This record gives sequence, C-alpha cells and structure tokens, in this order.
Amino acid sequence: MHGVGITKDDRAPSGDRRVRRTHAALARALIKLVEEQDLSRITVADVAERAGVSRSTFYDHFRDVHELAEAACTAMIDRLIESLPSPAPGVVDPESEATQSLEAFFAALAEHAGLYRALLGPQGSARVVDHIRRRATAGVRERLSEVHAAGAGDSAGESREPGEPGELGENAHDVPAAFAAGAIIGVAADWLQRGCPHTPVEMARLVWPLFSALFRLDAEPRRP
Repeated sequence: MHGVGITKDDRAPSGDRRVRRTHAALARALIKLVEEQDLSRITVADVAERAGVSRSTFYDHFRDVHELAEAACTAMIDRLIESLPSPAPGVVDPESEATQSLEAFFAALAEHAGLYRALLGPQGSARVVDHIRRRATAGVRERLSEVHAAGAGDSAGESREPGEPGELGENAHDVPAAFAAGAIIGVAADWLQRGCPHTPVEMARLVWPLFSALFRLDAEPRRP
C-alpha cells in the first residue's frame, strides 16, 4: 500500500512515534473502507473501529473523516508527484523509463481510486486539488529546469540548488510548468471519474507523448 504513513510532522522526535503509528492506522483503515463504500457514507466510528482505536483517539488527531481523507490523499500525492518522469539527459532509454514512471503513477492512483475519485471529483476537496496543483507545478518546474540546464550546458557556469526553478524566481508565474501540471491533474481526474477505462500501461503510453512535447517545445533556456 502506497504512502499511508501520514503524520502532521514526519520529522517528529522518537517520542511521537505513537502519533505516527496512529495516523498510519487511521489512514489504512479509511483506505480499506473507501474500497467498500463511498467516502460520504463513512463515519468516524467506522474508521475508529477498523483501526482498532477509540473515537476519542480519532478526534485527538483529526476533526472528521474528511480531514483524515485529505491528509491521507495529500501524503500519497506527494510521493506520486516525485515519481513523475523527467526526460533527463544521459538516460539510455528516456521514453521507456518515463512510461514506466507514468505507469506506476496511474497504477498507484488506481489502487486507491475510491479515495482519489471522491476528493478530486465535482464534490471533492478544494484543499486537495490546490495541494496537487502546487506540488505538481513544483515537480514539473524542477524537471523543466533539468532540461534547460542540459540544453544550455550550464555555459554560464552558474550553480543551482536542487529543485531551483531555472532562471525563474521561486514565486514567478511559470506558465509551462503550470500548464503541464494542470494537464496531468485533469487527465488523472477525468480517468478516475470515468472508472479508469484504460489500464495504467495504456494511460502511460497515451500521456507520455503529450507530456514530453512540452519538454521539447520548452527546451530552450528561459530568459529572465
């Protein structure tokens, strides 16, 4: 099961391991329940019983089931965004590696389709959608930066910190990255709402040509 070890602070000291275990147990319980029924029908009592904790313990950590669902979803999304492909130079077969990465991305979405569908659908969570948008934009920006650096050969000899968005400032409006991130989110949400009609393998093969086209079009180093 992917990314269910959620906490409010994964860097918490050892004394908070009990909190991390409780969060993980609640997330696992919710994910299992969503496989059986709609998120809207799941109660705090349902989650607490499945997790083997009391309702008061649940309320020590989350306000309601929706907040738990948001926390579980965003934690998993963070891990999924990190897996998105990058056409980095030096890869023997970048297309194969990229499609494998996208296949894993869609497979992870499909594994917990009920949870993602509930939170990304028309009646879903604006908080989760905004989190995905920001995380996906940052992830795509980093990958575009890798392409720009490779294309320019770092001719200026300037060093960049990992993840720095090329020549754009951290808060700059990065249109290509936002466009690509929006496309990924839109395709994933539409696929989930339609009941995942294509397999993860098929989705990877369909999405990668569209995704990679942006990298080719935007491969020139950016101007300030």
